[in-house]
Amino acid sequence: MLHRSARALCALILLLSLHISSAGEKKPAPKKDLGKEIAAVLGQPPLSRAHWGVDVVDLETGKALYSQNSDQLFLPASNAKLFTTAAALAIAGPDYRFRTTAEAEGKIDANGRLLGDLVIFGRGDPNISGRVLPYALKTHRTPPHTQILEEMADQVAGNGLKIVDGDLIGDDTFYAFERYAEGWAWDDLQWIDGAPVSALTFNDNVVFVNVLPGEHPGDKAVATVEPETSYYELDNRVVTSSVGVPKRVGIHRDPGSKKIVLWGSLPLGDPGMKEPMSIEDPAEFVAQLFRTMLERRGITIRGKTRARHGDDAQFFDQQIPRPPTAAVMPPVINPAITAVTPPQEPDLNPASTNKILAEHFSAPLLDDVRVTNKVSENLHAELALRLAGKLRGNGGSFEGGVAAVKQFLLQAGIKEDEFTFLDGSGLSRRDLVTPAATVQLLIYASRQPWGPAFEESLPVSGIDGSLSERFQKTPAIGLIHAKTGSLSHVNALSGYGQTQAGERFVFSIFCNNHNLPASKVLAAMDAVVRAVVTEESPAK
Repeated sequence: MLHRSARALCALILLLSLHISSAGEKKPAPKKDLGKEIAAVLGQPPLSRAHWGVDVVDLETGKALYSQNSDQLFLPASNAKLFTTAAALAIAGPDYRFRTTAEAEGKIDANGRLLGDLVIFGRGDPNISGRVLPYALKTHRTPPHTQILEEMADQVAGNGLKIVDGDLIGDDTFYAFERYAEGWAWDDLQWIDGAPVSALTFNDNVVFVNVLPGEHPGDKAVATVEPETSYYELDNRVVTSSVGVPKRVGIHRDPGSKKIVLWGSLPLGDPGMKEPMSIEDPAEFVAQLFRTMLERRGITIRGKTRARHGDDAQFFDQQIPRPPTAAVMPPVINPAITAVTPPQEPDLNPASTNKILAEHFSAPLLDDVRVTNKVSENLHAELALRLAGKLRGNGGSFEGGVAAVKQFLLQAGIKEDEFTFLDGSGLSRRDLVTPAATVQLLIYASRQPWGPAFEESLPVSGIDGSLSERFQKTPAIGLIHAKTGSLSHVNALSGYGQTQAGERFVFSIFCNNHNLPASKVLAAMDAVVRAVVTEESPAK
């Protein structure tokens, strides 16, 4: 009897041990389905009402990881800058430098008298300002904004000029006199986003209107323009209100007008406001500033201050100085080919009978591409577009720049029906491109000599530029280099990424026709990117 009981007890213990062992074993986690995960994010109402386009590709293998409407056309917003800056780097080269000169159009006698006009020639430098280069985590401006022009005025005085019998001219004929592109909104033109394009550019072609409260309630607010100038008339109707009254200040300038109207109220003790307002005619504005600087140095100018704009056709064949290391983009049949043919260098010293009294060379083009992409500078992208057109021999117009970009994109393996660009910044509401074309551009760029620098110019997730506040405290921080894009009802994000497993991928996400707070759309885009980053092995 005891023998049977002992055997039963042993069997019971064995069963219990097997049960415990089985219970302790972990079941394998279900394999992650990237497609379902992304579809679940974008399929949530009300996100599902928007028009989404997504393309994600493994950079090494070219394998598609996810695609949704990738061959459909979307408004790219500032993702257009990817195409413009890539074309500029390919055509001009990262080391291209812009040249600005002050020249005497006429003879200078032994007494320092110029028998003619003094001209300041712009050739597209985007950074005649107080901007600190190279870019480091964010864009910095160090006053005074006029420092480069001041240095040029010192050179003019140092060359012995005393009197100018003629006019002081701001010349922007290097590019066509087309300040605004097709599809730009009228209400953008007074702000920094819609600043006019000019070959003679200053301070991103804006002035800063500063407004501070007065000393007592009821006093008129104090309004000034920085840098100090009489170029604009300020019609200041802002009054100082009591502490605690909400700040309400309006500001407006009609395109074509040099009158800025301000109205509303600013409470006592308020820190005030600084609003960048676009400059109506940058070449004329620079001429006016430069005249003031020269007169402070004792130089007399007897003529008028004016701008000289030109029909682009007049200057179509003008030679362009550039560094010997800047290569012209050669024809490429296979987008995977990275070999280049020796560049044909233009004449670096175009003939001129003018005496050069001052000269300024910009930082390398790559430094400006970083600024353009990191903080999404519209004007700088438009100037890069003009440069591409000029160097390609198409002239310095919007049309010429767009033609140069188109030629570059066809060489990059992108089909003609996959894109339409009318400007360089993406401000135009008539730009269109597919996510697949954007991915193809990124793949092509990665295989070019300038590719690493191009990728580095894009904002880094959670670190800098327009992505500094996104992907914070997520697995994707520091693993994404991508360009943002934003217009009303439009958002975009395209660039390069790396998974936690070390796999490299490229992606493009467009969202059009949404009527949501941008924060909700950006959160969905970021969730899509995070899903790819945390994918265990997207290449398999």
